[in-house]
Amino acid sequence: MCGIVGYIGYRKAQDVILRGLGRLEYRGYDSAGAAILSGKKVKIIKKQGKLKILAAELSDNPIAGTIGIGHTRWATHGVPSDANAHPHSDCAGKIAVVHNGIIENYLDLKRELKKSGHRFISETDTEVIPHLIEKFYKGNLEEAVRNAVKMLKGSYAIAVIHEDEPSKVVGARCDSPLIVGVGKDENFLASDVPAILDYTHNVIYLDNHDIVVITKDGVTVKDMSGRIIRKKPSLINWDISQAEKSGYKHFMLKEIFEQGDVIEKIIDERIRDGRVRFDELKIKDADFKGIKNISIVACGTAYHAGLTGKYMLEEYAKVPCSVDTSSEFRYRNPIVNRDTLVIIVSQSGETADSLAALREAKKKGCRVLGICNVLGSSIAREAHGVIYTHAGPEIAVASTKAYTAQLATFYLITLHLAYIRKTVSAAGLKALIKEFKRCAGLMNDLLSEYKSDYNIIAAYAQEFKKYYHLKHNKSYFLYLARNINYPNALEGALKLKEISYISAEGYPAGEMKHGPIALIDENPWVVCIAAQSKTYDKMLSNIQEIKARGGILIAIVTEGDKEMVHHNVNYTIEIPPVDELFSPLLVVIPLQLMAYYVALEFGHDIDQPRNLAKSVTVE
Repeated sequence: MCGIVGYIGYRKAQDVILRGLGRLEYRGYDSAGAAILSGKKVKIIKKQGKLKILAAELSDNPIAGTIGIGHTRWATHGVPSDANAHPHSDCAGKIAVVHNGIIENYLDLKRELKKSGHRFISETDTEVIPHLIEKFYKGNLEEAVRNAVKMLKGSYAIAVIHEDEPSKVVGARCDSPLIVGVGKDENFLASDVPAILDYTHNVIYLDNHDIVVITKDGVTVKDMSGRIIRKKPSLINWDISQAEKSGYKHFMLKEIFEQGDVIEKIIDERIRDGRVRFDELKIKDADFKGIKNISIVACGTAYHAGLTGKYMLEEYAKVPCSVDTSSEFRYRNPIVNRDTLVIIVSQSGETADSLAALREAKKKGCRVLGICNVLGSSIAREAHGVIYTHAGPEIAVASTKAYTAQLATFYLITLHLAYIRKTVSAAGLKALIKEFKRCAGLMNDLLSEYKSDYNIIAAYAQEFKKYYHLKHNKSYFLYLARNINYPNALEGALKLKEISYISAEGYPAGEMKHGPIALIDENPWVVCIAAQSKTYDKMLSNIQEIKARGGILIAIVTEGDKEMVHHNVNYTIEIPPVDELFSPLLVVIPLQLMAYYVALEFGHDIDQPRNLAKSVTVE
């Protein structure tokens, strides 16, 4: 949520800020702004709406200067507006601050500051920060920032400039990500790596309660007591070209089509000599042997990956599993202990609720394993062990390749635990690994059928749009599945809701007669995941019940399935034959494409859907 860019060096600050903010557009935002030290003055410009509005204003009225900060805002406190956009300033207009996070005690601080004569012009929680810095400023910006953030309750990542100290940018973080980009004769602050990859691949990851001062010549990190902390830069080993569309209409479509290659890379990297290898894991085999239960904790799409993980871990590793959304785990006082392995799943590794759940689990003495995609993220650093999914940058807000990479990681964990705990025979493990290795090729084969814009799923989306309008915008989707593909029903519905804004719900098919069947008439389109499985005959019965009530059926089936023809299914989508355990990797592809093409038909902003952000770093 929100994007921060800070720069000090020899380039035009407004160019670096606009380019960096452009790289962060995927995070979701409703306004944008910049503050630049021009001459001896801080000049601020901010606009509601897309970044191109700010860029046009700066093109017409450029601001000279080589030091500045910029921000894209996702509204929490106060409606989207020019006044509520960042940066925010103090009474004298000397200080400028950009902020990600939520200041929970801002009303109390605001009341006290008003009593001492401070004037506020926005509805935001952020505006208290520059006024606090103004209050504490005695000629040392770093010290004023340190004293100001000590007053804050909540989460923050901030970048600050002051016209009286025109050779530095000060940053601070607590429960909201902030990184330093280390360059030559220039340095950067940012909320995420893509913002600075055009200029440097050397990154310092800041920890909670770090204060950083960047000048054009160096970087100094200190703790809240003013003690210097030595931090070595990490080298980012992916290129900015991986965060570009490469000829695809949308990042989401590009990322859907990358999935086969991502899974192939994961398998090649992790399976060697017939064994699963986690070189960076840091949790010993003996620890895995001793666990008595697993608690999987995640949000959104990662939660659906966790639900799928539960099926495979219980069946093959023989470990009881529970799955919680991160926000519920944190507040329900879960019964976990030192015999529990808590697995925290997060694409960004910065999800606020998941971080809070991780810390709660550690307080209770649990062993914590993080699954995330971002090197050096907070979850990766704070968990006892981490497995990186190595999916590469995912720019579209709606997650696709990160999801299948998380599924692949759960397969690997399952195979690893099954080997350690001897819950599957050597021959059985060999067969499972062999089938897993086939999946990347099967995924690419399936995706190759949808290379053209004129494919069967795009045609189904066109049919739905016609029907939707014919029914006066009353149609909707139900997604039904059983067993290990039930989480995919939830994921398919979520994808459709996220980017097309069409009502959609996912259910276990066996629950249909316990409520959802009341919704079925001629209006709903029902997606039934009916690939070959041990519950296939049960799905056929569900399909008959839907047809009897006039529902319009799209069935995802295994290639060569003749049975569906006799059940009068309206539309079918075929996937290659594969063992049921690994079918979620294939089933999810047409679900993702269905969401994409429906959103395309309705003309929505697919990569940046309304009200959503890529990384939810506040509660």
